[in-house]
Amino acid sequence: MLIFFISITILILGYKFYSPFVEKQAGIDPTAITPQERLHDGVDYVAIHPAKAFLIQFLNIAGVGPIFGPILGALYGPIALVWIVIGNVLGGAVHDYFSGVMSLKEDGKSLPEIAGHYYNVVFKGIMLIFTAMLLFFVGVVFIMSPAGLLSNLSYFEGTFLAGNTFWVLVILGYYFLATLLPIDKIITKLYPAFGLLMIIMTSLIAVALLMNAPHLPEITDIFAYFDGHHEHDFLTPNPGGLPVWPLLFVTITCGAISGFHSTQSPMIARCLTNEKYARPVFYGAMVCEGIVACVWALAGIAAFPEGYVGLKAMLDLGGPGLVVNHIATSYLGVFGGVMAILAVAIFPITSGDTAFRSLRLTIMDAFNISQTTLHRLALSAPILAIAYLMTFLDFALIWRYFAFSNMLLSTSVLWLATKYLFDRGTFHWIVSIPAVIGTAVTVSYIATAGIGLNLPMEYSKIIGVVTAVICLVGLVLQNQKHIAKIKIKPAV
Repeated sequence: MLIFFISITILILGYKFYSPFVEKQAGIDPTAITPQERLHDGVDYVAIHPAKAFLIQFLNIAGVGPIFGPILGALYGPIALVWIVIGNVLGGAVHDYFSGVMSLKEDGKSLPEIAGHYYNVVFKGIMLIFTAMLLFFVGVVFIMSPAGLLSNLSYFEGTFLAGNTFWVLVILGYYFLATLLPIDKIITKLYPAFGLLMIIMTSLIAVALLMNAPHLPEITDIFAYFDGHHEHDFLTPNPGGLPVWPLLFVTITCGAISGFHSTQSPMIARCLTNEKYARPVFYGAMVCEGIVACVWALAGIAAFPEGYVGLKAMLDLGGPGLVVNHIATSYLGVFGGVMAILAVAIFPITSGDTAFRSLRLTIMDAFNISQTTLHRLALSAPILAIAYLMTFLDFALIWRYFAFSNMLLSTSVLWLATKYLFDRGTFHWIVSIPAVIGTAVTVSYIATAGIGLNLPMEYSKIIGVVTAVICLVGLVLQNQKHIAKIKIKPAV
């Protein structure tokens, strides 16, 4: 039990003490005119109260990511909690914060436009491709998963509501409205309530687990995966035998670090009324997501009397959605069952619609298309039509490409933030070190994954170390060159 409280405490202390240091490097100016003041258009540039902005950002980046990912990652044992905490405070929250700050400083522009400003048109093109890929795959995934769940509910058996196509079309219809309409028509009205709902659900699950779970992990169990010695027979993590590196870092992204989050930050950056709100909204929302991830990692580790074997059996039977339903109904009764349905049906929809909205913004920014109603309609309609056709493909295939593009984008954003801090002359290591680690994980995954080079998994650690060393050496050399330039720069 103690490791869970330590994890939550570190996340809170990270926000309290580390995030102000990060903010200091970013050059926040509370007196600066924000994009929503300068470019107000009543569609995307609309003033939002910071509390609402926080809840919307939290829900946009969360969905079911910090629920499903940690449940799958729980198969690796309590080391999953360690990754969530370290990844969140030093990686994910910093990543989310700078993606929001850079957008704030660049008139709320999308990531590819920012990349073009700080690097070049080639990097802009690369960022555009992978940003668009990720947003599209997220949108498609979050059509298929809630539609599949809703069509299989026992309440709808024998009715037209049991048809998957019906729910796909309903969700697409909602996505069309949410993508097309001004942000204050649907998103700012409904999402704060859904954000509070997720916080309430997570809190209730956490209390129920701490009071009733049969197997709460101890601190001595943290590194059980590596040494193979467990205090309890049930602590035999990862029955499938998959290695921590790099697969744990790919399995748990939301809650630790996720490239998808950076695509959502510009949408909220266009609505903030002061730069000083960037830290609570972007860094704070990610820390909150980390707490959610810790709760569901604990649920996967501790909630099953049979331990990891029981978790693995239920995942094989019905995936993480079934695990959520089982845990919620077992620990919270009928109320928990309702909450579970909301979690695995409504929450992904709230990420899917903002994914398509962000895709529309990204494409229109990249090609300097004005955000008129006709232009928004002309772009949104074909995007969603193609998304409908994609729902006939294998879900597992789409998910693999989502995981790949998600990692690649998060690493690219960290390198972009490194350039931003290099140009400012501030302490870039807060983003460049996570960028090195992210590059190592990404290259290791691409080298060994079936959709990549498909090399033997035992090569992954060697590939990761070599990649990290090369990146670190290059970074140190670049840093020395930068320092030398500053020293020889003539005084004015």
